[in-house]
Amino acid sequence: MCDNCGCDVPAARIIEVGERLLADNRHAAEHNREHFARSRVIAVNLMGTPGAGKTALLEATISATRGKWRVAVIEGDQATRRDADRIRAVGAPSIQVETGLGCHLDAAQVHHALDHLSLEDADFVFIENVGNLVCPALFDLGEHLRTVVTSTAEGTDKPLKYAPMFRAADIVVLNKTDLLPHVPFDLPQWRGYLRGINPNARVCQTSATTGAGIAEWIVELASMRASHLQPSQRPA
Repeated sequence: MCDNCGCDVPAARIIEVGERLLADNRHAAEHNREHFARSRVIAVNLMGTPGAGKTALLEATISATRGKWRVAVIEGDQATRRDADRIRAVGAPSIQVETGLGCHLDAAQVHHALDHLSLEDADFVFIENVGNLVCPALFDLGEHLRTVVTSTAEGTDKPLKYAPMFRAADIVVLNKTDLLPHVPFDLPQWRGYLRGINPNARVCQTSATTGAGIAEWIVELASMRASHLQPSQRPA
């Protein structure tokens, strides 16, 4: 019997299944990475809570880079195709993955979605994960960059409460900065918490609705892209 929850499944068996699941995911993630490398595409895993503004950030990014970058998007949600429809409405190809009861995307789901996207026609593939600050941190999707989108409406202490997620991030986007005058959010304290968890993460402050900070976010993406594409790989 499991000591943690009283179920009849031995704890050792639970660990074994979990380890096999993550091992299978790592194998699929490596396969995705090969696809991205072959097509010279930068993949960005976009994570964050429901309502943080992930889709709005993508809409703003696509609009701001139109004619400069070719962007494709994989959308993850438990239900509906609403976010994929929003992305297509601003001019980018998008595939929706409906996870049902699943609280995150895994590498196999991303691989299946890639079968329906033309990577040769993309510079960036953004993978908008299911809204969740826990499970997505555990699952490698084959991405180059991990970005966590959080918002001023969520409170100052999110980096402390969800440390593994923020620790895994290459870039942390603090969205909805237009709400700072209206919500009890301590920006210096938030930055201190984040630096204590992940001193190396790049930080962008944005408002996807007003456009504030979007240019700086795009500069960060461009810098990351340059660092991940070797000179021999960069498109002419």
